Amino acid sequence: MTKIVIVDYGLGNLRSVFRGIEKAGALPVISSDPEEVSAADGVVLPGVGAFREGMDQLGDLSRVITGMAGDAPILGICLGMQMLMEWSEEHGLHRGLALVPGTVRRFPHKAGFKVPHMGWNTLEFGEADDPLFEGIPSHSYVYFVHSYYADTTASCTIATTGYSCRFASAIRKDGSWGVQFHPEKSGAVGLRILENYIGMI
Repeated sequence: MTKIVIVDYGLGNLRSVFRGIEKAGALPVISSDPEEVSAADGVVLPGVGAFREGMDQLGDLSRVITGMAGDAPILGICLGMQMLMEWSEEHGLHRGLALVPGTVRRFPHKAGFKVPHMGWNTLEFGEADDPLFEGIPSHSYVYFVHSYYADTTASCTIATTGYSCRFASAIRKDGSWGVQFHPEKSGAVGLRILENYIGMI
């Protein structure tokens, strides 16, 4: 049976991610055990909170996850996506997992746009199709809650969303994917994304 591990590093809505993946047709395991994580067929890195705290809490699991890159599909959700990046400017400059190039930056101040960016917003896809979004039309709505966004390369950006600036709402580098929104809170669209992820394992 396919083994999907949701990484427990003390931050994040683990149960809602668990229920989302379960509803999508898999039976995940929540674990902080490096051996169990390294033996997984797929790894989900969730997270809610500050970047530095997330990286500190991840600890030795950082090496486990980076060592699995390319062997098992990795899916970062919200803070988990940001932690896939090289750097974050949240409360100083901090090093990430560096699986995807670029830096996490705070939304610019712009009249009429509150920070955090919270609520439903649309995904727009480029010309290249990605298996994570198979069967999902451009301009589909998903649910966001975040104050920082990933500033990465065009080649690693598989979806964008417009707010006070246009930002990468989904990223990919080799076998690592990240989504800034919460698929487990995004209804039928989010469920299909989780189903697509499971299908890639």
